[in-house]
Amino acid sequence: MGLFQKINDLFAKKQKIEKEIAILQKSCNHIKKSVKQVRERVDSSSPVIRYVCNECLMVLGYPNQQDKDNFFKE
Repeated sequence: MGLFQKINDLFAKKQKIEKEIAILQKSCNHIKKSVKQVRERVDSSSPVIRYVCNECLMVLGYPNQQDKDNFFKE
């Protein structure tokens, strides 16, 4: 198998996995959330503080200043 074909196969697998993750996250009820550090974008190494579902790890929103302060105290 050539390099091009290997890379194509990996991208196809990545796309399939991302679609499956999106379906699972959409079906989650997001009952419990926590303040966590996540990457700002997929291609970024800069961490940002966001609310994240504890079950499916979906980013849900922006925490208020008090929650950010509590996160940094821990």
